[in-house]
Amino acid sequence: MLNFTTYTVDQIKDAFGILTGQRYEFIIDVEVEEDDELYTENGLYIRCLYLVDEEKTGLLKYELIEKVTNSYIDLELEDDELQAVENFCKEHVQDETVK
Repeated sequence: MLNFTTYTVDQIKDAFGILTGQRYEFIIDVEVEEDDELYTENGLYIRCLYLVDEEKTGLLKYELIEKVTNSYIDLELEDDELQAVENFCKEHVQDETVK
């Protein structure tokens, strides 16, 4: 299971005004157990885009990134992990800072 340690959230401005809703970028530092396939000695974080709209709210995209090298990790989260990330974003979207 994922253990979220620290995070940042920033609202992404739509410079052209063509997208509906508000989009937020989350960077979530994650700890995983050594026996988990996501484990890396360098640690990892999840970069995700989260949408808040009148019609739909939820995760648009996520990437797993190794901390030290900032390299993309080509793995997918399991359904329960993905739900945990989405719930985390939903709970913390109000913490955004505007960029």
